[in-house]
Amino acid sequence: MKATEVGAVMTRNVVTAAYGTPLRDVVRALGEHRVGGLPVTDEEDRVIGVVSTSDLARSRPHRTPEGASGPWWARLISRMPGLRRARTAGDVMTAPAVTVGARATVTEVSWLMTGHGVERLPVVDDEERLVGIVTRGDLLRPVLRTDVEIERAVRRDVLGATLRLTPRALALAVEDGVVTLTGRLEKRSDADVAVRAASRIDGVVAVVDQLSYRVDDTRPDRTAAKAEERVAGT
Repeated sequence: MKATEVGAVMTRNVVTAAYGTPLRDVVRALGEHRVGGLPVTDEEDRVIGVVSTSDLARSRPHRTPEGASGPWWARLISRMPGLRRARTAGDVMTAPAVTVGARATVTEVSWLMTGHGVERLPVVDDEERLVGIVTRGDLLRPVLRTDVEIERAVRRDVLGATLRLTPRALALAVEDGVVTLTGRLEKRSDADVAVRAASRIDGVVAVVDQLSYRVDDTRPDRTAAKAEERVAGT
């Protein structure tokens, strides 16, 4: 079974900044779009860095003086000594940017985010051009399936697409993400495939194997093996 790819859950309309985007515009965009970071791209939409709220907070902000006025983003910059010296997105961005391809699985991206300590990653195509952005929240969507959605996916993708059986060929129960497979198949190898394939369905926590089979095709054919031994001994 094919795991969910990032391209299926990413956000395609990405707010970006250029290297020379004024810092006040970056801060304003972060606030207006309620995002925690912006990819910084060049003229060909290739990602050259990322500006996050962590980059903006490298210098610990001081308490806003009483009576301070002006736009919120201007007050923010005035309270961050490091930002007062910065002028553009390029001055504060983290580079090189960690990116991910659209065909990466959500599991791979989750490990990548954890390894780099980030909450979002720009998604790029084969030409390294920006095509979207993925956050931890996006990665959770596939695994937050209901039991009904999981059952539907197992019947469609495991019984139908993988084993070429009718959707009701096996008894199937799902409770809190735990899938129980019950029934009789022709071969043991089919039962093994059913369990492995079901375990890879997004949202499945565990698979309880209650399958039986008519033929154990995973064991060596002892008749053929004995015949070979007799031939070898002559």
